[in-house]
Amino acid sequence: MNSKQASNQKTASHESDQLPGDRFINRELSWLEFNERVLDQAADPSMPLLERAKFLAISSSNLDEFMMVRVGSLQMQYQRNSMVRDASGLTVGEQLIAVAHRCEVFANRQYSILSEDLEPLLAEHDIHRIDLGNCSDRCRDAAERRFRNDVLAVISPQAIFEERPFPLLQGLGVHLCIRLKTMKKSGDDSEANPWDFAVIPLGRTVPRVVLMPSDRGHSYLLLEDLIKHYIDEFFPGREIVECIAFRITRNADIELQEDAAADLMIGMEEVLESRRQSRVTRLEYSHDASDATLAFLSEKMQLRGQDLYPIAGPLDLSYLFTLHGLEGFDALRNDAWPPQRVSRIDPSETMFSSISRGDILLLHPYESFDPVVRLIEEAAVDADVLAIKQVLYRTSRNSPIVAALKRAAKNGKYVSVIVELKARFDEARNIEWAREMEQAGVQVIYGIRGLKTHAKICIIVRREAQGIVRYMHFGTGNYNEVTATIYGDVSLLTCNEELGSDASAFFNAVTGASQPQKLRHLDSAPTTLRTRIVNLINAETQRCIEGQRTEIFAKINALVDTEVIDALYRASQAGVKILLNVRGVCCLRPGVPGLSETIRVVSIVDRFLEHARIIHFRHGGDSELFISSADWMPRNLDRRVEIMVPVDDLACREKVMNSLLTYFEDNCNSWEMQADGSYIRSQPEKHPIRAQERLYAHACQATEQMRQKLRTTFETHEPPEHR
Repeated sequence: MNSKQASNQKTASHESDQLPGDRFINRELSWLEFNERVLDQAADPSMPLLERAKFLAISSSNLDEFMMVRVGSLQMQYQRNSMVRDASGLTVGEQLIAVAHRCEVFANRQYSILSEDLEPLLAEHDIHRIDLGNCSDRCRDAAERRFRNDVLAVISPQAIFEERPFPLLQGLGVHLCIRLKTMKKSGDDSEANPWDFAVIPLGRTVPRVVLMPSDRGHSYLLLEDLIKHYIDEFFPGREIVECIAFRITRNADIELQEDAAADLMIGMEEVLESRRQSRVTRLEYSHDASDATLAFLSEKMQLRGQDLYPIAGPLDLSYLFTLHGLEGFDALRNDAWPPQRVSRIDPSETMFSSISRGDILLLHPYESFDPVVRLIEEAAVDADVLAIKQVLYRTSRNSPIVAALKRAAKNGKYVSVIVELKARFDEARNIEWAREMEQAGVQVIYGIRGLKTHAKICIIVRREAQGIVRYMHFGTGNYNEVTATIYGDVSLLTCNEELGSDASAFFNAVTGASQPQKLRHLDSAPTTLRTRIVNLINAETQRCIEGQRTEIFAKINALVDTEVIDALYRASQAGVKILLNVRGVCCLRPGVPGLSETIRVVSIVDRFLEHARIIHFRHGGDSELFISSADWMPRNLDRRVEIMVPVDDLACREKVMNSLLTYFEDNCNSWEMQADGSYIRSQPEKHPIRAQERLYAHACQATEQMRQKLRTTFETHEPPEHR
């Protein structure tokens, strides 16, 4: 650190000392508040029934990941030093206790919504979960056939013996624990343990939702209920005392120690294996489990009371995703919102022609992601394309983009791809893609040592009459055409020469592991992005002090970084108008007198997952507008390779700015954050405004205007050489 940096850090530290000590919300509790908002959607009677079921499943999947990653991380911190305090002032132990309490309350609410609300309503609409103890003979006969034909031959029990290690159970899988009465040998009168135990892993071979015959509608069983009903078949001649379902969650916050890894690919495979065997962070079990069975499970997995979660209903609510996809129940789901074509893109010409006429900005999923896929597919076969350079963080299972990159390499183009092997929960897929692309002749780089490469960028180098032209895609989301239909993101397609020069310098610095060059228009983490954001906030603060009109509007997924938060606090104290749309974690306290009175924080939870990062500064009337791959978190600003891109084209600026402001007008699916970290749902007074619905309507309107124009315009067919 040089003397200037030390001086700036000292000044920032001194300024922070002038701010209240309790100015931060705990990160973990803020995330749980976000998942509460997801659960609120499941409880909302105005939503279609199967959409409510889907949101309940989402809340369950979200909580699983939180337990794997965040609670796993806290438990490891607790082992190292339980008295370390976070920015909110809580020790690790206090956080674990608070999180356990909130999660218990949350789970109780989940199952209350399921049993008291959703399941009765589903039954009214002829979607029934069958109880084999109280069903028709026809159902019982069908269940027995399914058990004998599909289950008994596939699934096996595993007896537990004291002298053998406890079996390695799969995290997040549903299991059955069976307590049996011990069989005494002839003449044995010892006072030994009267119980034997066995475990049955349900696995993934047999579907969890077992379809049953029904005169109308849809009837189903859960696999664990089917097995429990016929459990005697697995233990002939034994007395079964108890059979309960349970589920474990393992710590997934296991990162690669890159300094000790000679081969990153092998190292990541070892990380995946380590997660299979990592410490159990949570045990969910049927609420009617006996003390004997609970003691057995908790002892074998070395769990404490706060790690135990009794569940009054089916474990793992992700099975509700299956119900959401049932055929014949369209009236219980949202109306379809198919992504719209973009008027600026002519399907009869190449993407290169469309982009060369001017920048194109796409708002997904309202507008189709197809142009991004099409650009890369066209580049793969275009004779004038010389090179394709791209970062892949997450992709789809059958990615057409990966297929296009392999095709481009086979066609002799120079293809260089950064595949981030450390993308959590996508490591295995990315390893597979990396190997396939290498075999096809793609130059594959496995990210940067000590950092995750999270930037969303693709550069296509093309030889044209006027010389070399770089066509680029910058985005806020992943190169995944599937999630692009359900995630709210922004894409910028451009051949701007200055952005192209910066993009090439950025990409080459990453792939060449060289000293990053100073970029003129782009900002990247971990080099300049943090400083740039703080400087932009501070500049707005100074303008406000000088009496100018000022404003900061931002849409991000998470706000955790204390330096950025303190800069926003100082801006608010100066009087800067600050509107923040933060989907998930927000550690800033808005609306605190004397600290953050001018800051408003909203969160939108609707049918699409809000994922875009858009940042606007009034900047003395000469507005600065950016899209970014980075949230305002220490990991994004300090430990990831990220990128922030200016939006300069006037039409693109107007489009993205209108979308940003629309979110602050939402009064249907918007939650307003309070100073204590809680949220209050907005209520429409006269005119309901739903941001996502309005954005989709705008996209449809633009498409319709394009169709009308085509109907009233005559276009001649010309020979190819005239184009």
